[in-house]
Amino acid sequence: MESETQKTERSRIAFVAADTPDAQGGLQKLIARYGEVDPGEADVIVALGGDGFMLEMLHKHMSRRVPIYGMNRGSVGFLMNNYREEGVPRKLARSRSVTLHPLRMTARTEDGRIHDALAINDVSLLRQTRQTAKLRISIDDVVRLEELICDGALISTPAGSTAYNLSVGGPIIPLSANLLAITPIAAFRPRRWRGALLQHTAKVKIEILEPAKRPVSAVADSSEVRNVSEVEITEDRSMALTLLFDPQHALEERVIKEQFQP
Repeated sequence: MESETQKTERSRIAFVAADTPDAQGGLQKLIARYGEVDPGEADVIVALGGDGFMLEMLHKHMSRRVPIYGMNRGSVGFLMNNYREEGVPRKLARSRSVTLHPLRMTARTEDGRIHDALAINDVSLLRQTRQTAKLRISIDDVVRLEELICDGALISTPAGSTAYNLSVGGPIIPLSANLLAITPIAAFRPRRWRGALLQHTAKVKIEILEPAKRPVSAVADSSEVRNVSEVEITEDRSMALTLLFDPQHALEERVIKEQFQP
């Protein structure tokens, strides 16, 4: 009987790359060595680039639920493995999978329209002008913060907790913690509020106070909606994304290491 490793080594592998010289150069070498398969027909996708390109590929192929193995040919590679041309099928066969669930953002704009988007890293609300934003935050239909005066706020998944969330002072969340982080961006009042950790099942609602005077945009990864009046964020467990990592560079271990960086 054929083993799972043997099956994986015979998988149809598609190679895709960011539009940079390093990534495109690696793409041509890998295709020359292993052949070319359409990503829409592949059993696994190898993505060459940085974290931004990986997020783009995860969004693009989300409906197929095809596993994606990243190779770092960009400036940031937290979600990527090291680039190597040799033994790619065997590396894929030995890789470890991580399943991520995205956030679903439902944003209502001032003109009453509804916009829906998914975020793998985070959903952020950001002021659009020199005026600070005024936000009201509810968790599971209970108002927890009547008024937050700030540059914005973001809700982060564990996978995204080491990105924008960390840069604005939010906590790093282990992947298995089943938590979300809500973190203020440059909070002015209440000055000492540093955010909160929430169960992954929480429904977060953020209402924009004085939206005409203090307009706010909502961003789910790279999808932006401007002039929002209200935003709801929940984890979408119906969507599952699979990332592949070399055993020695497992994503769980990287998240732990980030917490001990000097």
